[in-house]
Amino acid sequence: MIEKNFTPKKNMFRGLMITSLILTVLVIILSINAGQIKIPIHDVLSTLIGNGTPQNELTIFQFRLPRIIMAILVGMGIAVSGAILQGISQNPLADPGILGINSGAGFAVVLYMFFFQGTSFINGWTSVFIMPLTALVGAFLAAFLIYFISWKNGQVTSVRLLLVGIGVNAAFGAGLIIFQMKMEPVDFMKTIVWLSGTIWGTNWTFVLALLPWVILLIPFTIYKSRVLDVMRLGDLIAIGVGVQLEKERRLLLVISVALAGACVSVGGGITFLGLIAPHIARRLVGATHAKVLPLSAVLGGLLLLSADTLGRVIMAPMELPVGIVVSILGAPYFIYLLMRKV
Repeated sequence: MIEKNFTPKKNMFRGLMITSLILTVLVIILSINAGQIKIPIHDVLSTLIGNGTPQNELTIFQFRLPRIIMAILVGMGIAVSGAILQGISQNPLADPGILGINSGAGFAVVLYMFFFQGTSFINGWTSVFIMPLTALVGAFLAAFLIYFISWKNGQVTSVRLLLVGIGVNAAFGAGLIIFQMKMEPVDFMKTIVWLSGTIWGTNWTFVLALLPWVILLIPFTIYKSRVLDVMRLGDLIAIGVGVQLEKERRLLLVISVALAGACVSVGGGITFLGLIAPHIARRLVGATHAKVLPLSAVLGGLLLLSADTLGRVIMAPMELPVGIVVSILGAPYFIYLLMRKV
C-alpha cells in the first residue's frame, strides 16, 4: 500500500523536474534567437553543434550564452535562498528582497562603486572577486540587523521578522539614494539600472565567479532538507527530536544570505523571485523540502531566464531590466499572500 501511494508522487516529482528542464532548454533557444540581432532558430541549432558562421558563433558564445547561464544561476540561487528563509522563519512571505538582504548587498556594492570612482575599476578583473565579496558583506550586515532587532524574549517570531525586514529594507534604500545622488550622472544611471535587477555580467568570467556559490551551496541545502522539514513541526518538537535548532537555523541563514549576496552582486536587486518560485514548487509537490528545494531551483532559473528574455523583447531595441519584469509578476502575488496570511 505504501509503495503504491509513494510511487505516483515520486513519478510526479520526476515528471515536473523533467518538464521544467525541457521548458528551460526551449527558453534558452528562444533567448538565443531574441535580441537586437535576431538569429533564426535553425541557425541557432547549427551554431550550437559547431556548423555556424563566425558572426553567429561570436554573438551566441561570447554574448548571449553567458547571459543566459548567468540568468539561470541567479534564478536558482535566489529561489533556493527564498525557500530557506521561508523554512527557517516559518513565514510564507519571506524573500531576500522583501526582508532587506538584497538591499544590504546592493548598498555595499554601491558604496564600493562610489568610493572606487565608477565603472572603470568595476570592469577590471579584480571585480570578479571583489564584487561578490562586497555584496556578501552587505548581505550579512542586513541579516545580522534583521535577526538582532527581531530577537525578543528569547525568540524570533515570523511577523516580527517580516516587519523588521521591511524596515531594514527601507533604511538601506534611503542610504542607496544618498550615495546615488552624489554620483556622476553616467554612474548614477548605471546604478539605477543595476539596482532594478539586470543580468549585466555578460561574460564567462562572471559566470565562473558565480558558479561555485551555486553548485556548492544548493546541494548542501538539499542535504539539509530534513532539518527544514523538522522545523516545520515547531521549535519544541524540533528540539525534542534532537535538532540543535539555533545552530541549524544560523547555518541555514548563512547559506541563504551567501546565495542571495552572490546573486545580487551580478544580478542586481531582483525582488519577489525568492517568494514566487518556492510557492509554486510547494503547490506542485507539497511541503517536503527534498522536493521543494530542487524544484524551486529549476523553476527559479526558468522564471528569471523567461523574464530576462521578455525584457529584451517587449521594448526592443531597448531592454527592460529583468527585476522590473519579475516585480510586475510578483507584486500582485505578494499582496495576495499578505492579505491571506497577515
